[in-house]
Amino acid sequence: MFNVVGVRFKKAGKVYYFDPGELTVQKNDSVIVETIRGIEYGLVVTNPKVVGEHDVVLPLKKVIRIADQKDHMTVDENKIAAKEAYEVCTSKIIEHQLDMKLVDVEYTFDRNKIIFYFTADGRVDFRELVKDLAAIFRTRIELRQIGVRDEAKMLGGIGPCGRMLCCSTFLGDFEPVSIKMAKDQNLSLNPTKISGLCGRLMCCLKYENDEYETVKEALPDIGEKVHTPHGLGKVTGLNILERVLQVELQDQGRIIEYTMDEILNEEIVSIQSTD
Repeated sequence: MFNVVGVRFKKAGKVYYFDPGELTVQKNDSVIVETIRGIEYGLVVTNPKVVGEHDVVLPLKKVIRIADQKDHMTVDENKIAAKEAYEVCTSKIIEHQLDMKLVDVEYTFDRNKIIFYFTADGRVDFRELVKDLAAIFRTRIELRQIGVRDEAKMLGGIGPCGRMLCCSTFLGDFEPVSIKMAKDQNLSLNPTKISGLCGRLMCCLKYENDEYETVKEALPDIGEKVHTPHGLGKVTGLNILERVLQVELQDQGRIIEYTMDEILNEEIVSIQSTD
């Protein structure tokens, strides 16, 4: 078992565990920690807690110290320097006529490295660009190609729902989203209706998917026959959220809505496939 605190380096980034050691670290404290990228500045997002070995990546890095005013100033200076580096890199991309789009620039806390995030349709030969940037900034340069989802996460924006993008506000990880989720929720399959700003399927399709799958397992499929209080009928529609069935009565030719309780409370429950 390990005593850890969760630290996040970006607003909606992943949470990483660190050993607070003898330090009294609480949620919302800013801390300086050692990472594989070097010394970094992050925000504590969980109070100290005990987790199992399978929840941490060993060896567990330690919190070096709680950030002071000088550290806050360093972060602000790095942000200003990153904006300047963005302008320089953009001009160099144009100069080298590279088919790539610069998205963001980030300095590590100790300024041992500058990371340039970009998007591109394919592979880009940026060797000459790296040489130019290294000569200008005289530090380690890393160009990292990202996807359109990561781009939306970094840039932010307002989604079709009118709220700030989930990925840029609270989603730490991207979970797989499939068109089947939209079908299960009876949503329009028009790409413009179910796609986010990134052009991919909206992450929120995943939020209620487990509930839809659970309820759908308990409901008969469309086209199946069921016994109702008014006789045998065929299921013609489903309202999964309200657990309501639309049933066309076999002898009467009319459609009536029934709740699952009304169907399941029947003395004889028989669900069978149509021919």
